Amino acid sequence: MFGKIFEKILLSSNSFTILPVIFGLLGAIVLFIIASYDILVVLGDVYAYFFKGIHPENFHSDVVGEVVGAIDLYLMALVLYIFSFGIYELFISEIEILNNSKQSKVLEVHSLDELKDKIGKVIIMVLIVNFFQRVLHASFNTPLEMIYLALSILALCLGLYFLHKGEH
Repeated sequence: MFGKIFEKILLSSNSFTILPVIFGLLGAIVLFIIASYDILVVLGDVYAYFFKGIHPENFHSDVVGEVVGAIDLYLMALVLYIFSFGIYELFISEIEILNNSKQSKVLEVHSLDELKDKIGKVIIMVLIVNFFQRVLHASFNTPLEMIYLALSILALCLGLYFLHKGEH
């Protein structure tokens, strides 16, 4: 008797997984808005550069850094977005509309391992973009530092190669 009651309570607690779905989506929306705002600020800076004659130092590298930073935020938002859909599909209910849409391959999740793989790949892309953003603002003064940069880029390329090879 006690076992049956406990099992019912355990199964009904499944509905609490709606919390990470809701807050994951809210987090994704917030990151999408912040990244979009950053792009709007860059557009304002570009307008000032070309039409108002304001020419700050390091303008080009700053613009590229800001755009790459926005890409980083967009990718982090996608991590939360994929996470939210995956948790919903795994623990709450299958989303029927996704079965007939083009987005089904990206958002459709059948196991926790598949969700971890999808999120892991996006997180790796976030790390690569973040690395690129940091390299833009770094100064390389010695040949050894340039060799370290080249080795870092080689390591990233090899990682992407094996990540992509693992899919097939």
